[in-house]
Amino acid sequence: MLGALLFGYLCGSIPFGLILTSKAGLGDLRTIGSGNIGATNVLRTGNRKLAALTLLADALKGTVAVVVARQVIGMEAALIAGLGAFLGHLYPVWLKFKGGKGVATYLGVLLGLAPVIVLVFAAVWLGMAKLFRYSSLAALAAALVVPVALYIYGQPEVASLFMIMSLITFLKHHQNIRRLLAGTESRIGDKG
Repeated sequence: MLGALLFGYLCGSIPFGLILTSKAGLGDLRTIGSGNIGATNVLRTGNRKLAALTLLADALKGTVAVVVARQVIGMEAALIAGLGAFLGHLYPVWLKFKGGKGVATYLGVLLGLAPVIVLVFAAVWLGMAKLFRYSSLAALAAALVVPVALYIYGQPEVASLFMIMSLITFLKHHQNIRRLLAGTESRIGDKG
């Protein structure tokens, strides 16, 4: 199972946001906006297509890790590979363990393990984003709902994995939570 964790980690550790913005001539993404390597910060460059591509690539690295591990070894390996991919995005070895917040990869792992629940995630995220225009708040709300939805859907093992990943998501968003409480969090569409 260590192999599944390592495989997932290596998939997850590919910093697509950084690679894509660099290839597009936008410089080092870590010097823009929040300094994060994910799609929300890529959006701050003003390039919506690149942000969408980053979101897709960061999600698919989680999906690939899960699907390949399940095909080669089985469901338990898929869960471990999914956790590995999520951790790889958060702590990529290539960037001195300073990665993104993992929401797209979280979503990609979910797509690989329980595609129906992606609709729950999307509905919560879109609803919260439309109401409040905070990407972080939308992600946190979706991360709260997903483990419950998985449990109700009859996937307790997957729900347990997502409880862990949701907890880590909240920990990684601690600064966003502080800014939300202070009223200083950037809204979707803000440049800074």
